[in-house]
Amino acid sequence: MEYPFIEIEKKWQKIWDDKKIFAAQDQSDKEKKYILSMFPYPSGDLHMGHISNYSIGDALARFYLQSGYNVLQPMGYDSFGMPAENFAIQHNSHPKITTEENIAKMKKQLTAMGFGFDWSREVSTCRPDYYKWGQWLFKRMYEKGLIYKKKSFVNWCPSCATVLANEQVEDGKCWRCESVVVKKELEQWFAKITDYAEELLDTSDLVDWPEKVKLMQKNWIGRSTGVTINFLFEDQKLPVFTTRPDTIFGVTFMAIAPEHPLTQKFLQEEGENSKLYQFCQKVMSQDNSQRTAEDKDKEGIFTGRYCVNPVSGEKVEIWVTNYVLMNYGTGAVMAVPAHDTRDFLFAKKYNIGIKVVVQNDDKNLDAQTMSEAFTDDGTMINSAQFDGLGNQDCLEKIADWIASENFGEKSVNYKLRDWGLSRQRYWGNPIPVVYCQKCGTQLVPDEQLPVLLPDDIQIGKTKQNPLLSATKWLKTTCPKCGGEARRETDTMDTFVDSSWYFARYCDAHNQDAPFDKEKAGYWLPVDQYIGGIEHAVLHLLYARFFHKFMRDIGLTNCNEPFSRLLTQGMVCMQTFRCPKDGYIFPQDAIVEGKTATCALCGSPVTIGNIEKMSKSKKNVVNPNDYLQRFGADTLRTFVLFASPPEKDVDWNDKAVGGAFRFLNRIYKIFVKNKDFLTKEYSCDGEISTQYEELRYSSHYAVKKAVGYIREKLQFNTAIAAVMEHLNNLYSAKSPATSAEKAIYKEAHTIIPKIIYPFAPHLCEEIWQMIGGANLLHESGLPTYDEKYLVKNDITLVIQVMGKIRAQLETSKNAPKEEIIAKAKEIDNVQKFLAGKTIVKEIVVPNKLINFVIK
Repeated sequence: MEYPFIEIEKKWQKIWDDKKIFAAQDQSDKEKKYILSMFPYPSGDLHMGHISNYSIGDALARFYLQSGYNVLQPMGYDSFGMPAENFAIQHNSHPKITTEENIAKMKKQLTAMGFGFDWSREVSTCRPDYYKWGQWLFKRMYEKGLIYKKKSFVNWCPSCATVLANEQVEDGKCWRCESVVVKKELEQWFAKITDYAEELLDTSDLVDWPEKVKLMQKNWIGRSTGVTINFLFEDQKLPVFTTRPDTIFGVTFMAIAPEHPLTQKFLQEEGENSKLYQFCQKVMSQDNSQRTAEDKDKEGIFTGRYCVNPVSGEKVEIWVTNYVLMNYGTGAVMAVPAHDTRDFLFAKKYNIGIKVVVQNDDKNLDAQTMSEAFTDDGTMINSAQFDGLGNQDCLEKIADWIASENFGEKSVNYKLRDWGLSRQRYWGNPIPVVYCQKCGTQLVPDEQLPVLLPDDIQIGKTKQNPLLSATKWLKTTCPKCGGEARRETDTMDTFVDSSWYFARYCDAHNQDAPFDKEKAGYWLPVDQYIGGIEHAVLHLLYARFFHKFMRDIGLTNCNEPFSRLLTQGMVCMQTFRCPKDGYIFPQDAIVEGKTATCALCGSPVTIGNIEKMSKSKKNVVNPNDYLQRFGADTLRTFVLFASPPEKDVDWNDKAVGGAFRFLNRIYKIFVKNKDFLTKEYSCDGEISTQYEELRYSSHYAVKKAVGYIREKLQFNTAIAAVMEHLNNLYSAKSPATSAEKAIYKEAHTIIPKIIYPFAPHLCEEIWQMIGGANLLHESGLPTYDEKYLVKNDITLVIQVMGKIRAQLETSKNAPKEEIIAKAKEIDNVQKFLAGKTIVKEIVVPNKLINFVIK
């Protein structure tokens, strides 16, 4: 008998919807819990990775509902950006059409899974009622001096034809399409996230975040203290940042990036046919990570120009190199070959001078014979008034001296750069700026927001920004003088949209503000945030920045958006790649042993690694198929049982079937005993050892499951506890006394209460089946009594003719006859007793049984 999951799931989803049990109250006497899972890109169907993520969030939300909290679990769609636009191009459609179609499909899937979202708060970032307030926040940042525009070299994806933030470049490739990223100089809008660098380093209000994520953010921000020293080139300053001011007298050349403004000045002077121009073009086409890799050959070209070291007055050569980056420090490095390994190798390669300024106290260094840089501590030499001092002692002294002589100043440097917001794509939030020949750059007035995207756009026909062809939309009037003006055609990075959506959920339909301050004050911060580790320095850092800005303008009253963070593991599956069709779906790969062929064209297929499910690699499983075969509760139980939530899950069809069999066993035993379970039984009367064990099993399962969910979010352990208890329940003989009947009933009734967060449809059904008056979340968490968890168990040694054959777990109060009977049933004991006559049974109380045989 298989339980009718389709019928049951539809029934309870309707009941939950009719009763609006997931509609959160904005003010309540109950303690609040805001549970949030990162919202999806609507660029196709949901896959099992999504199901895993939202199963975790829903299990927690239902657990806290059972615990009596006022729970908010909202859902929306990160619907602007490249994924949605590319999907529309691939399907020869318009992103406004395909995105809404995908949202409808995703919502249907989410509903079919029975996830308890408060749908009254649904948001979609591509809808005007949402992106209006993204434009409003952009304006507030601009007014506070946090938004500016400048010309700079940016990461350019030629395939996507748009700018990428540094965080969106992975191993030199676009994080979406894997095209090689190149450098391109454009005028761009930037957000001054660096103004919040110190605050972002402070993680004291992050109650429970993985240490790995906090470290990744710390390393990305990359704070270092040192000195900014102004070298001199002609009549201008050439600032460099260094953490080693003790080596300032040892500088023999200056290394600058190809993107440095001074390099660009040299290029204008020399033209495109120069060696300098060709070298810069070659280097700028390389990925930053490649340029700075330890094993990457250090290359450079002498510009023929010199700058002056301000502390010594010495002229030093200016070189353009491949290992200096514009997005770190000032884009210029004072090179000290004697005391820096990279500079040493470069100087040796290009025959540049070396000057020792920190002497090895154990062995005198000679610049002419040195075979490697000396990077340890030592005594200052060739350093004017600082000679003879220890270099560590001189770090602060030289820094103070440089500042006092106006050669530079003490400073703090960050690896973090300001956030480039501009994207040259159509499907994004329009930047609320217009350009007037008379008045210059002007913000669109608040009353004219939102600046709507034009619908009549042809996309995918050209590599240029589609908005450049929207001639009617481009023409507007200047809000200051009323004259002709032109709209900004860059749209915002989609990460702007996802940097504040968690706050909009607090008041999703407010037409007068991004959200109500009091409602945000009640719900924020998010109590539990759930999402992938890949967002550690993308979304999470940006969201923290936005939240702190919203706090500073009075919209929120807490320092951090997310108190607790769970970075869930990925659902993984094999990849298959056809030389003709590219990545193909697993069902299109005909696998025979260790080889495979493409069912579409018959070509040999490359069997790849087991990787996280990805639409781009097509190693995805469509939840719809499994919903029809096994139901939502089975899928939820499988992904939550397969591993701890922070670990990856390898997709396994057999294990999905195992989860279904587990739920089916629960359903069968409740159907079998439903008449018995609707009656009440007195706790008075005799209890056999077996029923003492069953009572222990019930209370232990509750303690273990509830504790592991609440304290460790270990859903797999909680489910395992129920599985073990279910086995004990199936093994129990029919109860003989009223007390045993009460224990037997209790052993059943705790099951739906424990696994309600994982398999809610089935649990509601069997709860109603046995006469539960309320819905399960209203019935509370199951409870346990410590007095029933005091085990009277002992382990007896079982011997045959004095040799140990087995051990037996039993109660120390069990009758002697019962213990002997159990001992005889043990396989290894039976083997030695078979065909023999037992002449004596020696029982040492609570220690051993020895069978003497003839």
